[in-house]
Amino acid sequence: MASGSGGDEGNTTGASWRLVGPASELSKKPCRLMYSPLDRDSDVCLFYVKGQFFAMDARCSHSGGPLCEGDIEEADGVLQVFCPWHDYGYDLKTGKSGTSLEQQVYEVKLVDGDVYVKHASHLSLRPFPANQKT
Repeated sequence: MASGSGGDEGNTTGASWRLVGPASELSKKPCRLMYSPLDRDSDVCLFYVKGQFFAMDARCSHSGGPLCEGDIEEADGVLQVFCPWHDYGYDLKTGKSGTSLEQQVYEVKLVDGDVYVKHASHLSLRPFPANQKT
């Protein structure tokens, strides 16, 4: 039930495993926006689809659309999220699309019922105060 990240998963430079919450709670919705204190471009979508967690940048690499508001579909065994603004689809495991666009994906693991995401900053279900930076 851990992540489906492949060999091209998130940039791990300066990244650490970040506790984001209990799997029992996070699995109740197909997507959760996880806020980063770094800036809105560092926010992450945490997806729960078909018994697996996946994580990728929350803003579409095309025009910054909110991927957590996109449709999640499976085609030919590939789980994808589609940007609600321009319908670009991204593989939840690799972040690749059918175009040259690509989303940053992050490793996800489960430990004792808790979900962790490998990311450069802390992640939260609530926005951080403007003056907090990690």
